[in-house]
Amino acid sequence: MPRDMSPDRAPDATARRRHPDATAPSPTPSSPAALRDAAQSGTPPSPAAPTAAPLDRRRFILAASAGGALGAGWIASPFPAAAQDTTQAQGDPTPPAAPAFGFETVLQAARDRARESHQNRRQTLSGVFSDLDYDAYRAIRYREDHRIWRGEGLGFEIDLMPPGAIYRDVVDIAVVEDGAVRPLPFDPSALHFDEARFGLPDGRAPEGAAEGHAWTGFRLRYPINRPEMHDEISVFQGASFFRGIGRDQIFGLSARALAINTGAPGGEEFPVFTRFWLHRPSRNATEFKLHALLESQSVVGAYEFLVRPGAETVVDVRSTLIPRVELTQVGIAPLTSMYFFGAKERGRVDDYRDAVHDSMGLQMLTGHGERLWRPLANPVTLQLSAFQDVNPRGYGLVQRRRAFEDYQDAEARYEKRPSAWVTPLDEWGEGDTMLVEIPTDSEFNDNIVSFWRPRGALAAEREHPFAYRLYWCALPPDEAPSARVRETRAGRSVNEGERRMLVVDFDIGERPIGALRARAETSAGRIMHLNLRSLPRTGVARVVIGFNPPDAGGAEFRLQLVKAEGGEPVSETWLYRWTPA
Repeated sequence: MPRDMSPDRAPDATARRRHPDATAPSPTPSSPAALRDAAQSGTPPSPAAPTAAPLDRRRFILAASAGGALGAGWIASPFPAAAQDTTQAQGDPTPPAAPAFGFETVLQAARDRARESHQNRRQTLSGVFSDLDYDAYRAIRYREDHRIWRGEGLGFEIDLMPPGAIYRDVVDIAVVEDGAVRPLPFDPSALHFDEARFGLPDGRAPEGAAEGHAWTGFRLRYPINRPEMHDEISVFQGASFFRGIGRDQIFGLSARALAINTGAPGGEEFPVFTRFWLHRPSRNATEFKLHALLESQSVVGAYEFLVRPGAETVVDVRSTLIPRVELTQVGIAPLTSMYFFGAKERGRVDDYRDAVHDSMGLQMLTGHGERLWRPLANPVTLQLSAFQDVNPRGYGLVQRRRAFEDYQDAEARYEKRPSAWVTPLDEWGEGDTMLVEIPTDSEFNDNIVSFWRPRGALAAEREHPFAYRLYWCALPPDEAPSARVRETRAGRSVNEGERRMLVVDFDIGERPIGALRARAETSAGRIMHLNLRSLPRTGVARVVIGFNPPDAGGAEFRLQLVKAEGGEPVSETWLYRWTPA
């Protein structure tokens, strides 16, 4: 998938972004479906305002979906009358009020599109936008003085994203102001082309650069860290991918609108946001609303996003899916991340750093209130896991370790990567929280996907609503006093009569170690010994599991800390899949 170049605060920050390519086959152990992302470095401020532009770091997100070229530019709104209807009834001196543009407007557009055959909307890149490599693409920047709502005191500002490299989908973008839809046609004069790379006078686009081209997404900016600086807080670009950050964070994992056939034979299908409607915020606004139309061969969808930036950036997502065909392998509220290695994989990796990952575990809060923690893995073969549930309360890919010393990477700064947490806002019924882990040999591949899979198929030509709240945060908004897993380690056992050892550290707070015991079980093999001890670090308990693996295949482990008297759980449940190396 694409990589994306997004500005961050730290001038030495190195961003690495990875996403599966929509045209690639489904991931296999020998061929992880992911696209590389190289390190990002700062770029000079925009020439329009040399003292105010933040430094940029480069990244890519996926531009998915194969197909032929489609004419660029704004595609006429399918519902202009809904926004600007001035029809006057005969004899009535007062024109009727225009209906407000909202979710129902976009839903009607989705209904209309679902009755039509799907058409891929791909640009044929030419001229200055053709044959761009990663570095050349990131050398094209949106001019600061062209930002949407620049200097109007509305809180939010917008950069539009150019075509080029892997970004080829035609994306129509409009603003909604006072109920009226105003399209934003592609305008290369709003772009600055680095003179050293492109050799263009004053960084201006050459004559005719607009022909056949369209915008591919947008950046949302807000003064999240300093009142004088509109930092980038979210990016919508590439298929249905979008990302966000909270205060003092840098971009890491991604969300997307929908996953179809993830991990299934035959390859994934990547729906694309083909249209965005950006609502003009009020003065000094603290929340931002946008609508989007999602399209693919199998489904059409209407989406509404309400973004509230802050220490944690919260996004309320409302959606209605209208499948063109029955969807049996569908993922709601997908999250995509990277896990290369941690303490339990150190024996397989030759690297100076202690850990490299955007997320370290899948955290879940089940419908009946159990808290689960599944440490992520970089497996030797593709791994699919399904955690059955009814009306889940939340799940997310979480980065728990928050100190520089945990990673020792002065460029990537993995301790600053956000966690993403999904809280359903309605009942999702029976289904599974899915986890897909794809082998990778580097940190430049997104190899982790998690999403909710409904138990039944989504019927064709029917409307399926889903609503949820997405948090971009340091840690999920769960204040329960359960002891949490701090780290998972694995290696060869030094004890006679056993072959392997698992070590799990829990943050137990003020709980006395003598009042606790460990309770563990495995689906295969044999646990040879189980030991609980305190560590020199205050408030941390360590469980050591010595075991002999089965003769063939893997084993599933389940571990809790419980009260020594009565056996009542006091920790989240640690789940782990051991597989032969």
